[in-house]
Amino acid sequence: MIGPVYDRPAVSSDPLLHRAIRAVARGSDPESTLGELLDVALELSRGSSAAALLWDADRRALAVAGANGLDETATARLEAAAAEASNPIHRAAHERVPSMGNAAVGAPEGTTRLAAWPIVLAAGGVEEPIGALAIQGEDISAVGDVADGVQAIADLIAITVDRTRLASEGAERADWVERVGNSDALTGLANARTLARVIELEIARAARQASELCIALFDVDGLAGINAEAGRGAGDDVLREVAAIAAESVRYVDTMARWGADEFMLVAPGATGTTVVKRIVEAVAARPPIGGQAVTVSAGLARFPTDGTTGEALIEAATSALGAAKAVGPGTLAEAVAAAGASS
Repeated sequence: MIGPVYDRPAVSSDPLLHRAIRAVARGSDPESTLGELLDVALELSRGSSAAALLWDADRRALAVAGANGLDETATARLEAAAAEASNPIHRAAHERVPSMGNAAVGAPEGTTRLAAWPIVLAAGGVEEPIGALAIQGEDISAVGDVADGVQAIADLIAITVDRTRLASEGAERADWVERVGNSDALTGLANARTLARVIELEIARAARQASELCIALFDVDGLAGINAEAGRGAGDDVLREVAAIAAESVRYVDTMARWGADEFMLVAPGATGTTVVKRIVEAVAARPPIGGQAVTVSAGLARFPTDGTTGEALIEAATSALGAAKAVGPGTLAEAVAAAGASS
């Protein structure tokens, strides 16, 4: 037996609101989504201009994020008006309630009224007012069914802003993670893992172009003694200072990295790598004492393809050259091809 059939009220279907929801769900970018939402708000309200004003932390004021029906001058005047406590935009943004008043100075011709609806983000039960949706026209109202529809548009603008914030924060975090993963925490230079990849890429490039490549290993002279006498913090200061000097001395195409506890490595494409290495050694020696300690670096240099054709071979050659340099004395540079005759 079939039970009784009850009449059900028809579900309200508003094409404009459906259009707004689709804009948010399928919008390709925040600006186009906001533009579409402002278009819908104008059609709903039959206004002559619409603008979304959001809080700008740098300016410490409400600023127009998007507008429809306003030229540059009118936009600036609307922002100025929003700074006044009695203005509907200011009230909507701060008191979180729809507000109505006279149109702003410079509004489109024939515009007499201005209505504003709050744009509010809600998360974890906490509401954060972030701006207001302002509409100007001759026959608009901040109450009634149409006004409720415009408030729904303001809520969709809030969702768009929130989604944009999340995307931006996600991109910033990804960039931060990448930087942290590729950098040495103490000096800010590339880390050993990153440099190993750079070496392989530069060797492949040099082989392809039949060009040279220089790899140099630097050791901070006497760092163990500085750590013992002045403490680990002083040693860290020395490493940071040497890293900063090296970073200032290299070319754009070079890569400088922290290789070990007191070692740095340079990968310098081309035939002028020796010049860069000498510049770093001399720049460190020329700096005033760091924490009362005179600081120098010794360096061992190897070239592709003369001293090796793989990263492992070149690093081994540079390490051997560094040993020869340190045997001569602090602040010495030795080349792998002349390790037995190091020169300062």
